[in-house]
Amino acid sequence: MSNQELASLIRQGESDTLEFKKSTAQLRRAMETLCGMLNGGGGKVLFGVAPDGRITGQAVSDKTLREVADQLRRFEPPATIVQRRIGIGGNRDVLVLEALPDPEQRPYVFDGRPYQRVSSTTSVMPQQTYQRLLAERAGSRLRWENRPAEGYTLANLDTEEILRTARLGIAAGRLPESTGHDPADILHRLGLLQDGTPNHAAVVLFGTRFLPDYPQCQLRMARFRGVSKSEFFDQRQIEGHVFQLLDEAMLFLRRHLPVAGRVVPGLFEREDEPLFPLEALREALVNAFCHRDYAVAGGAVSLAIYDDRLEIWSDGTLPAGLTPEDLKRDHPSKPRNPLIARVFYLRGIIEQWGRGTQKIVELCVRAGHPEPEFGQQAGSVWVRFLPSGYIAPHRVAHDLTQRQREILQVLSRRPSMPMREIRTELERPPSDRRLREELLHLKKLGLVSLSGHGRGATWSLVRHENK
Repeated sequence: MSNQELASLIRQGESDTLEFKKSTAQLRRAMETLCGMLNGGGGKVLFGVAPDGRITGQAVSDKTLREVADQLRRFEPPATIVQRRIGIGGNRDVLVLEALPDPEQRPYVFDGRPYQRVSSTTSVMPQQTYQRLLAERAGSRLRWENRPAEGYTLANLDTEEILRTARLGIAAGRLPESTGHDPADILHRLGLLQDGTPNHAAVVLFGTRFLPDYPQCQLRMARFRGVSKSEFFDQRQIEGHVFQLLDEAMLFLRRHLPVAGRVVPGLFEREDEPLFPLEALREALVNAFCHRDYAVAGGAVSLAIYDDRLEIWSDGTLPAGLTPEDLKRDHPSKPRNPLIARVFYLRGIIEQWGRGTQKIVELCVRAGHPEPEFGQQAGSVWVRFLPSGYIAPHRVAHDLTQRQREILQVLSRRPSMPMREIRTELERPPSDRRLREELLHLKKLGLVSLSGHGRGATWSLVRHENK
């Protein structure tokens, strides 16, 4: 965290996720606050910042760090608290302690007592709330991702991917630098190892062997011809851990996603870019991998690219009380698989809880596209991306050539055009005779229309509603 980022954070003021302490003389009260944050959505305590937001700093000695470490050992269950020192000059620092809660471990207690954080106030957690969280912790052990992967050992997991997760988590400031390089210890910290046996979540995240025990660790991808599933260019089914599947999905998108061309201002050159923002598509895929129902043995995440849209489907319904319409506005984060989602968060793939679907909408609108559609059907949740403009089809009665599709794309930019103007906008213009033959063929297919005669004749695109 830079000094500029620190100043920006302080300007937000104290809240349920941020508290200021003038110095570590208030260390015990700070630990109570961190406990409350662990029992909520996490947060930061800043030492060396006055209650009014003035940055005063403090001398942070080895003794100070030992005192902090001693207090951190009083959390039960053991908590992930990341420490950072930000120098402000004059041998003074702001010491930042950030609480990273594991939903599976709540309720946390400090020195034998549970705390909660409400707005900018920390208080002892009511007994009723504490008992409810204890019951939820016990129930979480029955979830599919928490159950042991019978017959699997560390030898069946991708060690390099486990170590990469630790490196990325440390780099993102979401895992302490003391995390180490022992795969078993890392898995234990992540809640993925129970009595030396990986759980289902560990296999989903880092597995190397999936059949016949884990057929649901699958990604299905298809690039269809036209707007239906009757024919396809490319179709693939891949088994792997979620990070492999995410990489494969992004490669498939780059290979098959329709390209939209635009003229770069001032250069008069055509620049091709993917039809939909790749960041939005990646966010939707991450959302599918984190929230799908892995208990459905024959399930998968499905990616389907059509001429006029792109869809991502995943097995499982939305959490109770959440509707597809809620996904476009502020809503509580209710991950079906908290262990899996937490690893995505620690790696920096998820930036903020409960914001993924809103981010997808924002990225699409910013790129000039309609808001994506969300829905659920037949036990699955889907998101549909729609383009802002015309996309030339690949097939009408038979496959269209690249030149024919380019002609259609050129015609989509204006209400009507004479043949000479169409020719000038093609990347490799054919002869007048060949271009006329192409246009007449497209007219026969009902894709373009002709108005007028002779030199005054113009061609127009026949637009059909997407189905």
